[in-house]
Amino acid sequence: MTYAVVDSPLGPLTLVGTDADELTGLYMDQQLYRPEQETFGDRDDSILPAVAEQLDEYFHHGRTTFDVPLHLRGTPFQRQIWTALQTIPYGETSTYGGLATALGLGGRSARAVGLANGKNPISIIVPCHRLVGADGKLTGYGGGLPRKRALLNHEQAQPVLVE
Repeated sequence: MTYAVVDSPLGPLTLVGTDADELTGLYMDQQLYRPEQETFGDRDDSILPAVAEQLDEYFHHGRTTFDVPLHLRGTPFQRQIWTALQTIPYGETSTYGGLATALGLGGRSARAVGLANGKNPISIIVPCHRLVGADGKLTGYGGGLPRKRALLNHEQAQPVLVE
């Protein structure tokens, strides 16, 4: 494992990757469930150049999708949720219950979807920020609600009712 730090409008982003240039983590400063820095390996800001480039394009040049190799590490259920998150289009949102229903889990699984969503190790690229509460309001986000709001505003995502 190796990591790099890149600047973004949301503050520094830590990119964690494998020797095969697969992204295994994308973390914001003070993010919930962020692993200890020591687990990231050695710092090398030259790694994962495609990820850094695509993030820059996302924030500054209109990129709406990502196509970098990901290595999602989690339980089978978590990986199912994280894969489903990637189907929510740029500029749109879904609810926790809506995603649960779309996956055939039933609306009562919204809480389980929320817990898996909160453990997403690759923020922004696996767009966990695109899930909102049943009433359209912003709910928990590992990077903090101001960052979630900023990402949704950046994407001009609808419908979101800002508290």
